[in-house]
Amino acid sequence: MNVDFGAMLAVARAVAWRQLHNALTNPTILLPSIAFPLLNFAAFAGGLAKVRQIPGFHFAGSYTAFQFVFVLLQSAAFSGVFAGFGVARDFETGFTRRLLLAAPNRTGLVLGYAIASATRWVITASIITVVAFAIGMEVGGTGVDLFGLYTLGLLMNFAGTLWATGVAMRIRSQQAGPVMQMPVFLVLFFAPVYVPLSLLRGWIHGVATINPVTPVMEAARGFVSGQPTRSAVAFLVASALVAGFGIWALRGLRRAEAAG
Repeated sequence: MNVDFGAMLAVARAVAWRQLHNALTNPTILLPSIAFPLLNFAAFAGGLAKVRQIPGFHFAGSYTAFQFVFVLLQSAAFSGVFAGFGVARDFETGFTRRLLLAAPNRTGLVLGYAIASATRWVITASIITVVAFAIGMEVGGTGVDLFGLYTLGLLMNFAGTLWATGVAMRIRSQQAGPVMQMPVFLVLFFAPVYVPLSLLRGWIHGVATINPVTPVMEAARGFVSGQPTRSAVAFLVASALVAGFGIWALRGLRRAEAAG
């Protein structure tokens, strides 16, 4: 099957521009994706700082850096969820159905939503990073390590966007919001959020061990501290999530096409 990449990119650019324009000119769309991670950062890094003193808490950096990684990855995934809300909203208004009729390459719709979501996350990540440094976060990693950290964040954003887009394409209503949000919330908070994996006990340790987000979070924290760990596994897992949810999103698109 021949793929018209030119047509796909043209559709993607148009969709991405519209999504970004709507987000950047409407505070009710943009602000929640920024305020949510900042509030969590303030609560976790500030209110739980003494957790760092627990015996066996092996992390080379400060607790602020430890929580910064979680908040950064959380913001990446939830930026994708917020993008899914936009897709569902476009279905309710009838805009996406018009796009399905007009687009010469409908795969470009999914790509456009992903590009817009990633761009929004870059804005959010920049603000979180500035705030983290402003309150005294120290980074032990090099520029290469930080590149690895933000690349993992970008992959998590793509995975979250494709998951939420697939759900929105199937349900085609803003009532899909909890279906998009709750699995992402659970998989993030069943990872080692407040302490390293070695300090978790009971069933939560077992769940965190098999949680695909755990190696991503551990590798990201290794990048921040300057002691990279499980990097290859993390990139493999994150890439697999993107690929799997990419198929999920495209199949959702086919269902939306069939529904008319």
